[in-house]
Amino acid sequence: MRLPRVEHNHRFKEKLKLRLIRLVSGRRVPDVVKTLLYRPELWGKPMASWTQAVLRGPSAWSVGERELFAAFTSKLNQCVF
Repeated sequence: MRLPRVEHNHRFKEKLKLRLIRLVSGRRVPDVVKTLLYRPELWGKPMASWTQAVLRGPSAWSVGERELFAAFTSKLNQCVF
């Protein structure tokens, strides 16, 4: 389920970013990107920081292994990213 606000109520600066992404990629912007840009101060920046810590922080696994785990989990969850 996609919330209508996250789909259409971005601020002007974020709308420009979404249009640029769509223009450059030639595809629909993934929902996760729309969510991250909807309220970056409340959701986007904390989520990006957490993701960087998990994927790039200290670990017994390499960055590549962690990226592979994330991609595999996304595939199992039928995510397109």
